[in-house]
Amino acid sequence: MKPWNNITSLDQLEEILNNSEQITQIIFKDSTSCGISAYAKERLQLGQSQWETQAEMNYLDLLNYRDISTKIAEQFNILHQSPQIIVLKNRKVIYTASHHNIQVDSLVFN
Repeated sequence: MKPWNNITSLDQLEEILNNSEQITQIIFKDSTSCGISAYAKERLQLGQSQWETQAEMNYLDLLNYRDISTKIAEQFNILHQSPQIIVLKNRKVIYTASHHNIQVDSLVFN
């Protein structure tokens, strides 16, 4: 199982965008004090074999890095939610979901 990349600086957002030109990037925004978020994270981890060959996972602890979460919402023109998953390909958002809608089977990579 590939490790998830922790997002801890704003500079990493540009790197994630650049990497999205080579392999699809997933950003998972996690509220570590929220039960729904913990459940969504668990579903993603249990289903990792279904997506790990198609994408890289980038993990954001939004309670510790709220400024990065805010920047993501602004940069990609999407409403901030938590938990939230954002899929990027070729520097564009191709899929987003939040709360109970975060399902491995629903992830879009094209």
